[in-house]
Amino acid sequence: MDKDEDLMAGKETKEERHGMQDWRKIFQKKVVTAEEALKLVKNGDRVVFGHACGEPTCLVEALVARAPELKNVEIVHMVAMGPARYAQPGMEGSFRHNALFVGGTTRNSIKGGLAEYTPCFFSQIPRLFTQGIMPVDVALIQIAPPDREGFCSMGISVDYTSAAAKAAHVVIAQINRFMPRTAGTKIHLDQIDFIVENDEAIIELKPAKIGPVEAAIGKNIAPLIDDGSTLQLGIGAIPDAVLLFLQDKKDLGIHSEMFSDGVLTLAESGVVNNRKKTINNGKYVATFLMGTRRLYDFVDGNQDIFMQPVDYVNDPLIIGQHENMVSINSCLQIDVMGQVNAEMIGRNQFSGVGGQVDFIRGVSRSPGGKAIIALPSTAGGGKISRIVCELDRGAAVTTSRNDVYLVATEYGVVDLRGKCIRERAKALIGIGHPEFRELLTEQARNYGII
Repeated sequence: MDKDEDLMAGKETKEERHGMQDWRKIFQKKVVTAEEALKLVKNGDRVVFGHACGEPTCLVEALVARAPELKNVEIVHMVAMGPARYAQPGMEGSFRHNALFVGGTTRNSIKGGLAEYTPCFFSQIPRLFTQGIMPVDVALIQIAPPDREGFCSMGISVDYTSAAAKAAHVVIAQINRFMPRTAGTKIHLDQIDFIVENDEAIIELKPAKIGPVEAAIGKNIAPLIDDGSTLQLGIGAIPDAVLLFLQDKKDLGIHSEMFSDGVLTLAESGVVNNRKKTINNGKYVATFLMGTRRLYDFVDGNQDIFMQPVDYVNDPLIIGQHENMVSINSCLQIDVMGQVNAEMIGRNQFSGVGGQVDFIRGVSRSPGGKAIIALPSTAGGGKISRIVCELDRGAAVTTSRNDVYLVATEYGVVDLRGKCIRERAKALIGIGHPEFRELLTEQARNYGII
């Protein structure tokens, strides 16, 4: 049975048939081509894109095709997973990208001054749109086909996309049969101004490669996770490595801004079952998803997947209601006082704050909660220590030393709670790479830290 047949399966009442006819009439009146829909974008508009792997590719490309006739259109979103041609050289007069998180295809544009970066905690982005701090002219979103009542699942991108659609003057939706139908937040056809039907493969993110360093970090973190814990996982090799060492755990749950393919093996084995979650019991809670088709097939039609806006999922007050909540996030640098830089290399914006601080502060409220910052001890092929006496000049502090709790490298785990500056420095140097420990100790003495 294909999705069309599945949509219409079963017997409907007379009222249900009438309701379906009503939304189908609405649907057909709103269907246009991508080229026709994007003609609605005017000079000077602010356009918000659906997030990450939920990016509505055909709508973005139709907008980019209008570059010669547009001026000063601001494009706002977080992680760009497409080619981001709107942010490349030659597009300056037509488009200006305003990034709320920096991705691989937009990093050089921001570094070169062709685009901007706006700092904001992930949990607070929706209010930028809904409170008119950043008014939205046009929202471009990608959703699944409507159900019997005309509601469309927002698939793998609810996050700030839902808020942008509510706040926008014009909502243009790509309806894609390949978008998974996830439970949780939906949008009704009444809330959409124009519909573009375009079926294409959803953007995929391949699993990160786990090397020996990441595996060692994962092995160090695994004992910190008790049976019945609820997990927040960042993205990349370290969170995936942690999952490799949790096969002997029981009754783990997921409340995370996102999760990827790494969770599936534990879900299939029953290790992750969400039975012990304090709230949203039995549910995988997330605000967006990034992964392969295997992940998208797992969540498609799965009523245990509860997709919610980021101002709910990442709300520290919601996070803190979970008992034994464990967050695992990474960073680029940490200094010996415990200040974390998770977003910049020198003065260059590399990524963004995302949900790291949201979860660390939420976990601090959780009974039995553990907030973990995990990082390899070195970068640059072992030539640069990630544990430093002083953060790179010009780099931002993402997470303050007052918030940092557990820190893990391949050489161990330290708990910074209740430690003075001198004790923190010694502890962090102790999990640094052995080749840098003597130098770090000498620098710390020169700075009067130890």
